Amino acid sequence: MFNTTWLRTFCTLIDVGNFTRTAQRLHMTQSGVSQHIRKLEEQLGVELLVRQGKQFSLSDAGERLFREASDVLLALSNLEHKVTDDPAYEGRVRLMSPGSVGLKLYPHLLALQGKHPELIIDYRFAPNSDVENAIADAAVDIGFMTAPSTLADVECQPVAEEPLLLVTPATVEDPSWDTLAALGFIDHPDGSHHANLLLGANYPEFQHSDLLTHKGFSNQISLILEPVSMGLGFTVLPLYAVEAFQKRERIKVQQLSNPVRETLYLCTHRKRALLRRMNTVIAEARKWL
Repeated sequence: MFNTTWLRTFCTLIDVGNFTRTAQRLHMTQSGVSQHIRKLEEQLGVELLVRQGKQFSLSDAGERLFREASDVLLALSNLEHKVTDDPAYEGRVRLMSPGSVGLKLYPHLLALQGKHPELIIDYRFAPNSDVENAIADAAVDIGFMTAPSTLADVECQPVAEEPLLLVTPATVEDPSWDTLAALGFIDHPDGSHHANLLLGANYPEFQHSDLLTHKGFSNQISLILEPVSMGLGFTVLPLYAVEAFQKRERIKVQQLSNPVRETLYLCTHRKRALLRRMNTVIAEARKWL
């Protein structure tokens, strides 16, 4: 009899590609992941991984197990959904999105949980690639992305558009190219992508964000505008991230001649059934996008 917990750890390890990230995704220790793999190998009496220092590849047996186990775990998940109670306002719903969308949606979803305390909102902020992989691995139920997925198991549908904004210190009156070049760029995980889209559409002098003078970096969505508010540089961010910043009087959103919007996609696993509570959360999210 297979231990489904060990199987899930094994499949997640193969999807993610290393022990550290697998442990983080499954909220385990790295030694716990190794133990699950070792117990699975002992149970089957075969080597599943060919280990090369900290790297590994799949053995022939490992490849066969991964191919079959992924379908088995998905079938078990769908079976559980079909035979258990399916209330609309009870149970955990796992969501993941880039930070700007999260800043917009999370307070409203918490308000929904406040009305229905048995509905548990589990919200993670992450870049598109992590959202995509988490959905494919069934590590989250609902994802929002600013680009369509390239993975066969991830189904995406456009649900909204979010403007990209050029944000400078409040003292900047003329956002000319020379002014921006002198200020320097405050970067963030999606900074290059956003800058290439918005600056490329509005400044003939712009070539690539990597050619800008970088004056700082933050991967915390709520802190990216902090150095801008202090006059240390400019940045490009989606609307919802700017609206959530508390010191709006110290920054300025510059109006540009060629507005740029990102399409926001609602993403789910193509083969997983959506429970009623997930549809409840999706409906609430749609109201605010």
